[in-house]
Amino acid sequence: MRIYTRRGDAGKTSVIGARVAKDHIRVEAYGTVDEANSFVGDAIASMRERAPVDFADVIQELVEVQQELFDVGGDLAVVKGKRPYKVSADYVTRLENKIDIYLEQTPAVKKFILPGGTSIAAALHICRTVVRRAERRAVTLSLVEEINDEALRYLNRISDLFFVLGRVANARENREDDLYVRSGDVFRQK
Repeated sequence: MRIYTRRGDAGKTSVIGARVAKDHIRVEAYGTVDEANSFVGDAIASMRERAPVDFADVIQELVEVQQELFDVGGDLAVVKGKRPYKVSADYVTRLENKIDIYLEQTPAVKKFILPGGTSIAAALHICRTVVRRAERRAVTLSLVEEINDEALRYLNRISDLFFVLGRVANARENREDDLYVRSGDVFRQK
């Protein structure tokens, strides 16, 4: 199998249902999701190398997230009506349930948290910020073309999961989160 097709040499690429310029907002949206997925893979690799701390459950979760991010990217690559969307409300509900479970593993916090702590936590915060950029790109796309609203909701919620998992990584490695000390209290305690 050849990896190159030469079809993109003139600055155009295929999406599902059309050919567009490689800098089209649709390509920017799903390309940023792909970038986020690569950072997730990097975070997984870091966790696999991190003995004796056990991240098996988080790795399993992130492998599922990678599958879902492929579905999100695919849905963002679809021109309206060219194929059914894959991402459904169930994806978002699953994330919300996982966020709630993992949040229980973190200490209460009232202030904003700085990205960082352990190297794994920092990697998960990078995932969070890249997904936020993907969300912004998807919003821009949604202003000019129809997209799967559930894919947009998923991008919003997955960034919350990365935030919580970054905190979990710090907690599991006995590292306190770095707080933004110039902040007033912003999070309410239950």
